[in-house]
Amino acid sequence: MTHPFRPSAALQGVRYEIRGKLAGRALELERQGYEIISLNIGNPGVFGFRTPETMRLAMIENLGQSEAYSHQKGVFPAREAVVMQQQDRGIGDVSAEHVFIGNGVSELIDLSLRALLDPGDEVLVPSPDYPLWTAGVTLNQGRAVHYPCPRENGFEPDLEALAALVTPRTRALVIINPNNPTGAVYSRKTLESMVAIAEQHQLMVLSDEIYDQMTYDEACFIPVAQLVHNTLCATYSGLSKVYRACGYRVGWVVFSGEREQAQAYLDALDLLASLRLCSNVPGQWSVQTALGGFQSIGGLVEPGGRLYESRQAILDAVAASRYLSLVPPSGSMYAFLSVDQNLLPQFDDRQFALDLLEKKHVLVAPGTSFNVSYNDSFRITLLPDAGMLMDVFQRIDEILTAYASEHSDN
Repeated sequence: MTHPFRPSAALQGVRYEIRGKLAGRALELERQGYEIISLNIGNPGVFGFRTPETMRLAMIENLGQSEAYSHQKGVFPAREAVVMQQQDRGIGDVSAEHVFIGNGVSELIDLSLRALLDPGDEVLVPSPDYPLWTAGVTLNQGRAVHYPCPRENGFEPDLEALAALVTPRTRALVIINPNNPTGAVYSRKTLESMVAIAEQHQLMVLSDEIYDQMTYDEACFIPVAQLVHNTLCATYSGLSKVYRACGYRVGWVVFSGEREQAQAYLDALDLLASLRLCSNVPGQWSVQTALGGFQSIGGLVEPGGRLYESRQAILDAVAASRYLSLVPPSGSMYAFLSVDQNLLPQFDDRQFALDLLEKKHVLVAPGTSFNVSYNDSFRITLLPDAGMLMDVFQRIDEILTAYASEHSDN
């Protein structure tokens, strides 16, 4: 007998393992009294990072204006602040009418894809990817086609492979830069080539730039919208990461490039925004202060800053490890580590993540969570301080050394 409350078939193939079974098991262990170090998700507030005080004050001062619905696209000062940021970056063809505020970038990804896709339409998504993009395409009846970003290429896209994946059903190209999960920051040459492919085939460019100011050493972030002229470009960002305000749930998408041919699409997106009425209003009042004020993220990512030093602690730990390797992250708040399967031929990322959680009480995200074909990787966040990360890598090394001993015995 078919169960009357079976889940929708649309959920088949949809995964978000960053908050999946491993995270559920971690919660069970915490309830039993164990202290779990959760490195599976980039959640700054958990590790003591604070939202700038000026943003909190801006929200408090405008609470009296926050009790009614706002415009479906968001409050005007927030949208205008996004426009000013875009103009400061050399993107001058946008106005507040081209900005949509959402309950985080996550909601806007879903709405953008829902307005775009017909059943069977294809979207080019990087591999490794932030899995919400693949899930969003799948949930909206599309097909995520993953273009490779190989380790040996510093996790930058294989441009020939990307171009070969375009078909008549391809509708859009997703670019995540700075990248989650790998920390890659794409070069101008790479971005220009990707934009050229999109413009040649009239693909919509969906540029996820939530980590735009989070770069290290000599890495240079280049807004994709600077390069897109002959197709539609959607740029996504928000308060969650750079401004350490995940719980405010405020993100935005701004449309630039060739909008004249996309008016019907933009009208459809406006309809979807109207159907959900509006996004969280109190948080929107902090956007103008965030984007127009002192950018405190700079002190965190430069030498001596906490994120920079945590990143360095990871690099040092990997250099000292017999088993680990890493393409140094140039941006974002993650490291995508690899395990040498020549030394540990039986290594499996999911079993490792489970063993690390159960035996050492550290929660990481298996690499296969990010839609890759190999099982030798895992992702951690850079958010803990250097001392905690040194402890974490000691626990990781103990697990890997135990694997090596078991392999030797066998």
